[in-house]
Amino acid sequence: MNGLTAASFGVEFVPGDLFWRTTYYAVQAEKLGFNRIWITDHFNNRNVYVTLALVSTYTSQIGLGPGVTNPYLVHPVMTAQAVASLNEMAPGRIACGIGAGDRTTLDMVGVEQKKPLSAIREAVEIIRGLTSGSGAEFQGEVFRITKGARFRFRVDNPIPIYIGAQGPRMLALAAEVGDGVLINASHPRDIEEAVQHVRKGAEASGKGPKDLAVVAYTSFSVAEDPVRAREAVTPVVAYIVAGCPEVVLSRHGILFVNATKIRDAIVSGKFKDAFSSVTDEMVEAFSISGTPDVCVEKVGRLFKTGVTELVTGSPIGPRIRRSMNLIGSEVIPNFKEGT
Repeated sequence: MNGLTAASFGVEFVPGDLFWRTTYYAVQAEKLGFNRIWITDHFNNRNVYVTLALVSTYTSQIGLGPGVTNPYLVHPVMTAQAVASLNEMAPGRIACGIGAGDRTTLDMVGVEQKKPLSAIREAVEIIRGLTSGSGAEFQGEVFRITKGARFRFRVDNPIPIYIGAQGPRMLALAAEVGDGVLINASHPRDIEEAVQHVRKGAEASGKGPKDLAVVAYTSFSVAEDPVRAREAVTPVVAYIVAGCPEVVLSRHGILFVNATKIRDAIVSGKFKDAFSSVTDEMVEAFSISGTPDVCVEKVGRLFKTGVTELVTGSPIGPRIRRSMNLIGSEVIPNFKEGT
């Protein structure tokens, strides 16, 4: 159930709506032929695992997972417990998405993003140890766990771990220790650069192409009206730009000072100022946005870079239900065998 075809599609839902609405979208995604649903994990939305548990009871085949949690606000032991419990509700359908967290959001609650590479490496080892039944005795730079830390229940199915990554070292680490890499990018230039680092990490650990899922985790917005598509994606792009490394900004000719301005506005709660500072260049660099035909062209460019799955991430479009139908009827069919 966790295997993905050569042109697979995932979808990201932000649990900002009532639980029943997110569940409705999940049922719709399964009917439309999406392969996996990722639910975001941010403190200012509804709980990711409550949402996933409900979604799992109304779906039967589609893959599910947090996309992504982080080891700073949620200890890896608790993440392991959560995904293992979900695995009992939806056997063989659960994946664990984890990353270093959104710096802007962590700043809001005064949590420091310490040693992110070590934190992710150790978190993966802990989660994998607990969910495989071998326990999680561990002494690391960030986490320390005693010998008695193990589940009192059995996990019957392996739970793949996907790591959200953007910077070169995190991308290489994700390929080295993860079962999949969630590349947080929407532009071919960024994906091509990222895939190079992913391949280095995979080679260092002796992994072949079939041993690792390479996923383009995009900010996506589709609508018949391209202006409405852009308006919907602007707030998401603002958050992406605010937390984006300077090297990535430079690749697209975006000044770091402009990104800092947006980040400071978000942290200060001045969202109107932040969103109005988003430029067309930022939207083009950090999202797939436009009419179905435009999105098909952009998605095709990403699949040519070597990714095996594309996630249509937040906001999906100005009207989620309508935009998902457009993806299901006018985007996905272009990338299935025999079409």
